Amino acid sequence: MRDSIIQIVYYASAILFILGLKRMSSPKTAVSGIHMAGIGVLLAILVSFFFPGMHNFALMLLAISLGSIIAFLAAKKVVMTSMPEMIAMFNGMGGGAAAAIAAVELLKITFNANVQMPATMFLLAVLGALIGAASFSGSILAFFKLRDWLKNIYFPLQQQINLGVLFAAILLGIIFYFSHAVFIFLLFFLACLTYGVLLTMSIGGADMPVVIALFNAFTGLAVACEGFVVNNIAMIIAGTIVGSSGTLLTLLMAKAMNRSIRNILFVRFGTTKSVNSVTGSIQAMEVEDAATMLNFVNKVIFVPGYGMALAQAQQKVWELASLLIDKGIDVKFAIHPVAGRMPGHMNVLLAEAGVPYDYIADMEEINPEFAATDIVIVIGANDVVNPAAKTDKTSPIYGMPILNVDQAKQIFVIKRGKGKGYAGIENLLFFNKKCHMVYGDAKAVISKMIAALKTA
Repeated sequence: MRDSIIQIVYYASAILFILGLKRMSSPKTAVSGIHMAGIGVLLAILVSFFFPGMHNFALMLLAISLGSIIAFLAAKKVVMTSMPEMIAMFNGMGGGAAAAIAAVELLKITFNANVQMPATMFLLAVLGALIGAASFSGSILAFFKLRDWLKNIYFPLQQQINLGVLFAAILLGIIFYFSHAVFIFLLFFLACLTYGVLLTMSIGGADMPVVIALFNAFTGLAVACEGFVVNNIAMIIAGTIVGSSGTLLTLLMAKAMNRSIRNILFVRFGTTKSVNSVTGSIQAMEVEDAATMLNFVNKVIFVPGYGMALAQAQQKVWELASLLIDKGIDVKFAIHPVAGRMPGHMNVLLAEAGVPYDYIADMEEINPEFAATDIVIVIGANDVVNPAAKTDKTSPIYGMPILNVDQAKQIFVIKRGKGKGYAGIENLLFFNKKCHMVYGDAKAVISKMIAALKTA
């Protein structure tokens, strides 16, 4: 009877996971979706205490308490601009947990000759350990790179060495199946962790949104594998959901960049340089002049990028947009799928600023409207608005879908300086005769625009 109740609760938790994930697909229902999935997780945790043979309750409660306190404090303290780092770290913890479960199960057959594990279960344990450990170390390294504590690292024969370490990990897993030696066990996990580090160290910032999604898929797959090993329905379903949704998100993000997963993992971004020369000159404009022009338009589109996140200017941007709306001007926000440093980064920042969802449009929805737009204000975005993606076949971003900002009647680009984007190439938009650069910190520039509009 108890087993049946546990399984029923697990299935109920799985239903809440699925419904919660479905609601997370829309900004309007995302918060309730998170709450729904959280309740599902809580139910799965509580009912697990009643599993037959469960013990070490004090240690489990201590671990849950410490983990909850740390996660709560970290989530309350983190600013929205640091959200990608937190997601990378928490995702890594999930992969590490799956690898730890695999380690415990594999050590059981090492130290207890009476414990037998079918070959299929052993394969799943090793696979989950490999994927989980790589996701753990890779996510931690991604955290350091997102914090700018570590730059991209390249060395000769890098990809060959990466593949060699991966094959070594697989070989050690096979050897461990026959030997059950602790030394082989340790070498196996060391190789798995090393592979995660090597896989991530050469991946640049332009590809980081895809990598975060990929490691999320890895963590889900590792959890699902270990769910089969320990015969836990909740882990199987939750891991499968996370793995499949993470894989789909990874593919969608890669498509948005016109990059294959193979290229992201094994090819350095931007190694092919554009051979086309840039013609024209960059035109600068004073903040006050740009603000004055905003008084004589009917339609304005804001294009936020990482520069807005870095300056934490989202509140001021919405204040400026609100002023324009009060003047009867049609205002929208255009979001590119890979703008920022994680999937949905700009959406999160705008939501924090209180921008209503009706004003936010995805790339496919907003692109046809640029031609009829009087002024587009680009705030720190670069590669996602670069027309070279459409015109320069030698460019590393050629073929990447971009926001059609160049079709607008006038373009203001708010930028700190003349630096290049993650792709390391010149932005042809900046040399467009319709484009004017408004140099400065995004928050300071927008604040001056607001002041000028209020006194006009």
